[in-house]
Amino acid sequence: MTERCVLLDIGGVLELTPPTGWGARWERRLGLPSGELNRRLADVWAAGSIGALTEAQVEGRIATRLGLDDAARAAFLDDLWDQYLGTANDELIDYVRGLRGRCRLGILSNSFVGAREREERAYAFGSLVDDIVYSHEAGLLKPDPAVFALACERLATRPADCLFVDDHAPHVAAARAAGLRAVHFTGNAGAIRAIEQFLE
Repeated sequence: MTERCVLLDIGGVLELTPPTGWGARWERRLGLPSGELNRRLADVWAAGSIGALTEAQVEGRIATRLGLDDAARAAFLDDLWDQYLGTANDELIDYVRGLRGRCRLGILSNSFVGAREREERAYAFGSLVDDIVYSHEAGLLKPDPAVFALACERLATRPADCLFVDDHAPHVAAARAAGLRAVHFTGNAGAIRAIEQFLE
């Protein structure tokens, strides 16, 4: 029998990431119509999320597509990462830290090149859990069932022995379809209650 595992998402779960409006501000600054920023960069966002571009390539394409000089590019990236990193969900992080010894702990995140280094500096997730699967490193995105299988394999646990916590309902449904137990994160109290019930 494998050890039970709690697997958590980052953005919207371990990190609180309310919209900052940074994209709209940059569209106004650059004189672009609403939605144009994401239209120009959609393929860059997609490639960066599965590691098909390096961080330097991402930054170069952003600058080229938006016509940014070095100073503007640096400011744009600062705003992007401020939104991406959000703030720590301290209550949940402290709770998860207290689960050490009760179960295996992991993170499964749809991510972006550069995320591991920045999140480690900001939040030290590497010391919080036993393993982290980032989409930009694995080349796989939720809701692909293969990424759930990979996370369970790396944590040496069966899907049925793993509880996945995510704030995006389609990813919760995909986890269940892949054989994991899963809870839709809508707040700390509900998630903690679900984890405690799972570990009883």
